Amino acid sequence: MSKDIANSLKDLNEVEETLNRIQAHKGVQGIVIVNHEGSVVKSTLDNIQTQQYSTLITQLTEKAQNVVRDIDPEDNLTFLRLRSKKHEIMVADTRGYILIVIQNPHEHEY
Repeated sequence: MSKDIANSLKDLNEVEETLNRIQAHKGVQGIVIVNHEGSVVKSTLDNIQTQQYSTLITQLTEKAQNVVRDIDPEDNLTFLRLRSKKHEIMVADTRGYILIVIQNPHEHEY
């Protein structure tokens, strides 16, 4: 096995471990990973929800990134958090992918 393949498998295992750790948190209802074009890489939601979140959050992330850059052209969006009465959506924007975590905010309140 080549070194590149071994490193890719190690990276994939680390991603899976991270997703499992996030999914295990109380209140997490789903995780979606998309690229910046909106194509789904991985999801724990059903197809309809996955498509809805990936499309809308990708658009919102792009708009938020534009706002950040309008304020400071040398800055970048790294994290976005939305909270409604029913859901909390956390978005981590990286160079290659957007990580979307949907959770019930009331499940971790005391």
